[in-house]
Amino acid sequence: MSATETVLLHTDAAHPHDFTRAEVGWAPHLPPLPEEELTERHLDGLVDAARAKNDYFRLLARDPEVLKARTLVDKDIFYNASEGLPRAERELAATAASRRNGCVFCASVHSRFAAHHSKRVDDVDLLLDEGVDAELGERWNAVVAASVALTDTPNAFGEDEIVRLRAAGLDDLEISDLIHGAAFFNWANRLMLSIGRPVAPA
Repeated sequence: MSATETVLLHTDAAHPHDFTRAEVGWAPHLPPLPEEELTERHLDGLVDAARAKNDYFRLLARDPEVLKARTLVDKDIFYNASEGLPRAERELAATAASRRNGCVFCASVHSRFAAHHSKRVDDVDLLLDEGVDAELGERWNAVVAASVALTDTPNAFGEDEIVRLRAAGLDDLEISDLIHGAAFFNWANRLMLSIGRPVAPA
């Protein structure tokens, strides 16, 4: 699609009123590639063929090589959890960054994973309801605070956050995983908020 062919999409679908673990929709501001027009190159960029059904990924598939690199990084951060930070706390970091950035869609997705893997549903809901200053116990408080520091001003993240994470029991590999999860979603939120908007649960 050339610049002269760009069509902005608008929708009357309702915005979500609150952060939630319910399934939030997402509407693109630009037209995704039609599913029937996806080539082998596009499908390779999607990594998972099922993502061809998703407007967000079909929009990103306009640059399939970048999408593939983005998707492989995402999968490695969140699914390669045999060592390092437990999956629940990787998802907590993504939820905290998304809550701070105001990305209702990303917060809904990753809060569901955080609640599922941790079984701490009430604490996850408290983070969504009260924000990043919610009292979640020191280990989770430290994870959230570090994620927020990276989200607000990445180059301000430093020794204070590392000391607090170590005091809460995280080792260097776990801290590295937390940084990757929060940093990835700090970027991903801004992308998702720039090219579309959340839609309230049905």
